Amino acid sequence: MQALMHVWRRTSLRTKLVMLMCGLMMLGVVATAVGSAQSLRISLTKQIDEQLRVAAPTLSYGLTEAYRYSLDQEPGGEEGLDSTLLGINHVYADIRDMDGKIVYIMPRGRATPAGADYPLLSPVEIDELARNAWNPVMVPGQYPTSPGWRAMVVPMPKSETNLFIALPLDTVQHTVSQSSLLVLSTGMLATILMSVIAYGVTTRSFLPLVRVERTAAKIADGDLTQRVADYPPETEVGRLSRSLNAMLAQIEAAFKDRERSERKMRRFIQDASHELRTPLVTIQGYSEFYRFGGLAEPEALDSAMGRIEAESKRMSRLVEDLLMLARLDEQRPLEMAPVDLLVLGQDAVEDTRVRAPQRTVRLVGLHSAVPSPASTRGDDARIRQVIANLLTNALRYTPDDSPLEIAVGVRSLVDDKIDAVIEIRDHGPGIPEEDARRIFERFYRADSSRQRETGGSGLGLAIVAAIVAQHDGDVQLRDTPGGGATLAVHLPYIPLQEEPEDD
Repeated sequence: MQALMHVWRRTSLRTKLVMLMCGLMMLGVVATAVGSAQSLRISLTKQIDEQLRVAAPTLSYGLTEAYRYSLDQEPGGEEGLDSTLLGINHVYADIRDMDGKIVYIMPRGRATPAGADYPLLSPVEIDELARNAWNPVMVPGQYPTSPGWRAMVVPMPKSETNLFIALPLDTVQHTVSQSSLLVLSTGMLATILMSVIAYGVTTRSFLPLVRVERTAAKIADGDLTQRVADYPPETEVGRLSRSLNAMLAQIEAAFKDRERSERKMRRFIQDASHELRTPLVTIQGYSEFYRFGGLAEPEALDSAMGRIEAESKRMSRLVEDLLMLARLDEQRPLEMAPVDLLVLGQDAVEDTRVRAPQRTVRLVGLHSAVPSPASTRGDDARIRQVIANLLTNALRYTPDDSPLEIAVGVRSLVDDKIDAVIEIRDHGPGIPEEDARRIFERFYRADSSRQRETGGSGLGLAIVAAIVAQHDGDVQLRDTPGGGATLAVHLPYIPLQEEPEDD
């Protein structure tokens, strides 16, 4: 049994379907043959019964006369009646007294071979037939291979005897056998023919699945650009192909995202290693120089220690920025509270005037010289860091005499959305278009030669983009009218709720 189950599991679905259909058709043919044979047997048996009832009066009269004639004849004389003369072939008839004893047997036809079959009944069965006169029943023959007889008892008129008549069922058996054989042979031939046709149709119907299999094999080999051919969506194959193509598109996109992420990670690691290596090399160089006695003079030693301190601070800032980005990537919860960007803008103006006294820094509105409140909800410290990074970037990459504006206000968008906006506007050389698309990437600097005159590690704007994204906002780069760059931070506008006054 396990071997059969193993073979069945290894059989293709197409072969399974055809075999299952073939088996069901064979069962249907067998059931049809059995049912038709039974119906035909019942019908032919009823015809035999009708022949017995029709022949009974004729046989009753004829056997009575033949019985009387036989009584008048001398022993060994010629018999006066047989079944052939009565026009009834193969019939068996006899006359029995009330005790069931045979007193006269009608001679069989001359064409009846010697040793022909006869009905075989016991006295008890004869009595049962006599009590149910005119009711045909099935009786056995005297030979084991006999198909049986259909027998009936008819009371003889004006006599204390009964007529026992029987017709053989060999014709019924032969007709039923031939009919069953014909139904079975025809049905089996039709089953074989239909199975061959079904195999061809199933093979053609399974061609889309074969194409799907081939496509899946190519995808398994690494070609994620392969797609399954489209089929009508009303069909099972159509729904399968649509689902597979959607899944493949997602898988391909996931692989591309992973490749991009890996490339970014490799570049991030390379850039971080480079940024950390530079101050470390400087510190190590001055340390070795001091160890070998190259900094004997106090002025040289002070200069070296200053350089070591400066590089240490730059490395510390870089590590802090990296830790900040790692925390932002982890999506740690923010300390959300109502925030007014106007207040933060005023504080930024004061801080910038202290940091760069030579600069002209003004607080203006988005469309006028007067700023307006722009309330939102966010982490006050993080938003201040965003503004500080943007101002540091503007101070670093613009001339010392270039003015700065911090614009604050509310801006209505096309889809009825309202944003609280703060803009850092400079009037420097601006940002080239090829660099504008990448300024928010980590470690990206327009200065590809990695010179350090302007300082910076390329993480400031990446931190800005990450913090703003955590606040469900976005940061945009635009050209400043008259020259320069404007970095605008858009955050969801949320009106401040007035606290109820205490009585």
